[in-house]
Amino acid sequence: MDVNKKIEISGIVQGVGFRPFVYKLAHRYALSGSVRNSNDGVELQVQGKMPQVQAFIDSLQQELPSLAHIDSLDIEDDRLMEYKGFRIVESDDTQQKRASMSPDISVCESCLEEMREPSNRRFGYPFINCTDCGPRYSIMQRLPYDRPNISMKLFQMCKECEAEYNNPEARRFHAQPISCFNCGPTLSLLDSKGRALYAGKEAIQKAIEAVREGKIIALKGLGGFHLICDATNRTSVSLLRERKKRPSKPFAVMFPDIDMLKASVIMSSKEEALVLSKEKPIVIASRSDNHGVFEAVAPGIDRLGVFLPYTPLHHLLLEGVGRSVVATSANVSDEPIITGSHDLIDKLGRVVDLVLDHDREIVNANDDTVMQVVAGENCFLRMARGFAPRNIPLPFKSEKKILALGAHQKDTISLVIDDKLIMSPHIGDLNSVQAFEYFERTVETFERMYDFHPDVIVCDEHPEYMTSRWAKERQVQEPSTRLIKIQHHYAHLLAVKAEHNLMGKALGFAFDGTGFGNDKVNSKAREGSLGCGSIWGAEVMILDEKGYQRHLSLHPFRLLGGEKAVKEPRRSALSLLFEYFSLEEVLNLESPIRNAFTAEELKLLHRAWEKGVNSPYATSMGRLFDAVASLADIVHFSSYEGESGLKMEACVDRSNTRHFPFSITEGRIDLEAMVRAIISMKQKREIVSMFFNTLVEIIVQVSRQHPDLPLIFSGGVFQNKVLAEKIVQRMQEEERSFYFQNTTPLNDGGISLGQAWYAVHNL
Repeated sequence: MDVNKKIEISGIVQGVGFRPFVYKLAHRYALSGSVRNSNDGVELQVQGKMPQVQAFIDSLQQELPSLAHIDSLDIEDDRLMEYKGFRIVESDDTQQKRASMSPDISVCESCLEEMREPSNRRFGYPFINCTDCGPRYSIMQRLPYDRPNISMKLFQMCKECEAEYNNPEARRFHAQPISCFNCGPTLSLLDSKGRALYAGKEAIQKAIEAVREGKIIALKGLGGFHLICDATNRTSVSLLRERKKRPSKPFAVMFPDIDMLKASVIMSSKEEALVLSKEKPIVIASRSDNHGVFEAVAPGIDRLGVFLPYTPLHHLLLEGVGRSVVATSANVSDEPIITGSHDLIDKLGRVVDLVLDHDREIVNANDDTVMQVVAGENCFLRMARGFAPRNIPLPFKSEKKILALGAHQKDTISLVIDDKLIMSPHIGDLNSVQAFEYFERTVETFERMYDFHPDVIVCDEHPEYMTSRWAKERQVQEPSTRLIKIQHHYAHLLAVKAEHNLMGKALGFAFDGTGFGNDKVNSKAREGSLGCGSIWGAEVMILDEKGYQRHLSLHPFRLLGGEKAVKEPRRSALSLLFEYFSLEEVLNLESPIRNAFTAEELKLLHRAWEKGVNSPYATSMGRLFDAVASLADIVHFSSYEGESGLKMEACVDRSNTRHFPFSITEGRIDLEAMVRAIISMKQKREIVSMFFNTLVEIIVQVSRQHPDLPLIFSGGVFQNKVLAEKIVQRMQEEERSFYFQNTTPLNDGGISLGQAWYAVHNL
């Protein structure tokens, strides 16, 4: 007897070849019915004999396409219908959209083989793709993921492409961005004034020649432009630094193939797997001994950000150049990645010699993902292309639609719709008008994609964050919208709980640069109001989903000059000295930090420190790192975020197990003994090694006071690989349950996740 089953599936099931997969599966088991994209994901009807229907359902879950992921599968009986075979039918986009957006995926090996085969009609085609690979989120204008809803709708398929698109046996059956030389986007090579010089294959060849000659080009990728030059040419790299005004911040390096990459860095099997994965992130790896040519690429550190080509165009360029290239995001400092050639020439025309452009619109900007492996586990430094938008199933349905806005640095947003939490790709630091406009566009994109209008908005407690201001203005415009403000470090720790679905009390360590504090011992997230706060950054909390207790923090010290202290680690070092030494003692010190200031500067800054002029108190672990880096004569002036930590990592002696003395009294970690010891020491490696060991020892001693609580760690400081690996080793020795974030950003990119998690559990 025949049965008819209605099956509704949610997850990553649009834009990943799922409907063609279902179509072929239905034909394998001789079933009739239909499949279509829906607002939840995919909806199908299958009719036939029960054994065949059950075999179909089993295969559906066991043989998923490589890019697909099922979050939920609901099956119900339906009445028998008179189907004519099995068909892919038009999508349903009439109701609330909940389908997951698929991230952009690197070009697959099958497409690369075709692109390299001279007899293939797509030989050398820079936009080759199929159902298993290619652009997704970056070209998507709205859901569901169909040709009319992506930027490829402007390119009408030729007869050959249309035949492939409609052929169930073809690899491009319903591949939405399908195209070829006859009907797809066109390449063009522009000069720095925007004038067209060459088109098509000639444009690629001339770009290859330019890179080999030492020129700097901009290349339009999946989610934005790269600035590219020969990584083995010191003159080219130095010229890029000079033109971009980026004196020492590391550049990422793209290699033509894995063999050339592995000759330049030392990789674990886990790191190699990440580099080779379909997402193709930038992976931070240790340099090999054969790295001299890359000193200009990442000066003063022992790591290199490496990745492989991920678009057909990148492959064509790298194979032609035949060596590694710098491939860094094309943007002006504090602004988002550039997606259009006019904008690029206007802002970076003085930086580049040529622009390799094309006319497929990037609808949604998306930067490269950056990752590292710590103690065998993934760690996201930036979650973007290939991994985001990210969908996190919730343990229950939320009655309210929630929009969480994140913080100010490394911003992301998160949406909650029913039982689904959706994290955006990396938006970035909101330090400029352009960056904030990008934030607003991202909110608009997600609201448009999901026909989403929030009942609740969640933001950081900091009153001056642009996200907090935006939330307040939105509530004024829409008074029925509920506004919740969450303390920054509490949100950090909730993000760990969200990722691991941890419930109940935990002991949390939130170590980062700076975050707006609220100086109460027992605190909860507060709705709509703000009290006076100070700057937090090394917080130990006992927390659950309802609130937190600030259990412990660093002894506060002043940030001399406020924001200037972030750029000048010497100021944080000097502030620590003023905490424990008189001005006269500081003036008479024989120490590198004494030589970093003139006598007049020291006297002036001491007056500012005494009176608190533009010198707020902070408990910042990030600034403590800066202070120690300066005291050890490693970094006095910083040109990029995290420079102190990176350069300190390169100085560590892992055989050194000693730590500095410290004390914990009345909720404060006092480091006076450590500071006095450092001043008397000369060896950088010894200072840095003992500093890392001291932080780990503090964590161990505090955790022993709470033996029954799981331990959670979050905040940008834990991106430090040496520190994190030492913590993992000690926690394993202590036989403690502990958690870091492995599938979401550990830094402020995870704040929106923690904010959303609070709202889900408190509405």
